[in-house]
Amino acid sequence: MNGAVTVRVQRGDFDVAAEIFALSRGRSDIGAVVTFSGLCRDEAGALSALELEHYPGMAEAEIERICREAVKRFGLQAAVAIHRFGKIMPGENIVLVVTASSHRQAAFDGAGFIMDFLKTSAPFWKKEHHADGSAGGWVSAKDADDTARDRWSQKN
Repeated sequence: MNGAVTVRVQRGDFDVAAEIFALSRGRSDIGAVVTFSGLCRDEAGALSALELEHYPGMAEAEIERICREAVKRFGLQAAVAIHRFGKIMPGENIVLVVTASSHRQAAFDGAGFIMDFLKTSAPFWKKEHHADGSAGGWVSAKDADDTARDRWSQKN
């Protein structure tokens, strides 16, 4: 199971604790598990929902490519990436990344790497739905996300 990668793009919610348990159950080679869970914000009450669309097939393939690169680069024992699509309400889960390794730094680095590339490379689009009923727009890419991704080209 070394280097195992699990990727899911799904409409339904996920259970963070269950995903951690499934990844680590019966594994004595894992010394660290790091998780990142991204949630939908309400933007101080201005947002009623976030709608996520994706390119089916391509999204899964790109996320798997990113995860496999992280496994190779950081020597991860396993990586899980789950990303939801559809209409997501404030407080609900959007994305989960779980990485496992023998030592903590590799797990932290792997999770950061996956999220930074997922944010900039995976084909997802976000549309805001405003709480006041006004039309929301598509969310533009952020320069900060590109900067976060680019830092990995400077690391070994």
